[in-house]
Amino acid sequence: MDFVPTEEQTAAQGLAARIFGDLSTHERLAGAGTGTDAELWKELCAAGLTAAVEEIGLLGLVLLLEEQGRTTAQVPFAASCVYGLLAVASHGTDEQRDRLLPSLRDGTAVATGAFPARGGTRADGDGRLSGSVPYVPWLRDASLVLVADSDRELWIVRTDDPGVATEPVETTAPWSAARLVLDRARGERLAGDRARGEGPGGEGVTEERLRGPGAYEQVLAASRIAFAGLQAGVCAGSLARAVAHTNTREQFGRPLSTKQAVLLRAADAHMDTEAIRVTAYEAAWRHDTGLPYGPQALTAAWWASEAGKRVVHAGQHLHGGTGADLDHPVHRHFLWGRQLDAYLGCGSEVLQELGQLLVKEGPE
Repeated sequence: MDFVPTEEQTAAQGLAARIFGDLSTHERLAGAGTGTDAELWKELCAAGLTAAVEEIGLLGLVLLLEEQGRTTAQVPFAASCVYGLLAVASHGTDEQRDRLLPSLRDGTAVATGAFPARGGTRADGDGRLSGSVPYVPWLRDASLVLVADSDRELWIVRTDDPGVATEPVETTAPWSAARLVLDRARGERLAGDRARGEGPGGEGVTEERLRGPGAYEQVLAASRIAFAGLQAGVCAGSLARAVAHTNTREQFGRPLSTKQAVLLRAADAHMDTEAIRVTAYEAAWRHDTGLPYGPQALTAAWWASEAGKRVVHAGQHLHGGTGADLDHPVHRHFLWGRQLDAYLGCGSEVLQELGQLLVKEGPE
């Protein structure tokens, strides 16, 4: 396993850190409310960071999402890349890639995904989709939605087509979410079940990859890895704020950071954050190199859900009474951490799915 980023991945991460750091300030985020920061999205796309994901792979995307998570920047970066750019690049036909990828690369089209499949939508023989999904992240910004039907087939749906309705919903974190309602909406099937397996280094598809999971399972696993990387950044940002606070806040003439209980709580949060990061890195690296990555994706999701919840609670706790202020920046990390916990699935559900997968696949 080699988690050392390539030169291209390092450069992209550095650029993302600068853009997010410059534009995702507390004042701008407070002003954005629950909406997307359109100016920041344009800046990211103009810098070529969305288009770069095809070259730097899922591991590169995880590195970029870490930087987003540190600042809780309100842009549909994860959703549009994993449900749009990477899904179409990996599973679309040549015609679909030629038609859809240019606008996804430059950000003029935004994608999201109605994942995971919960049996809420169904397709008839004419490719018409009906049903509803109660919550889809960033749907209010999306022009394309990747819908998984009850048979776990993948369909591309345009949000402005007849039979497609979106109803805004508010969630724990400000993710411009909405309810998706389909009434015999026209769906375009993503070609699927053809794992191309081309990593950032040009690795070819392996026989093991060809025998592996289908398009739905691959996109779902990739999304779990991506959002786990986002959670790693959210936790790192929360912890950094807690460290800064306890280093400057004094009690009885000494910084709070010198108290043993504070040190231990911060140390536990640091270890949890590193566990989220390394499991996301491993899963993304295996994805990019064509190795099986299903169990690793679930492991990353479990750590992001369970440990992420602990870290953002610790971040607020270490701020003392200040952490209870809803307008304090650390509270935003708390909201994002809890939203990611819910989106990835509660830890017990993910752990059960991981156990079932390991029993099914058997020892390697």
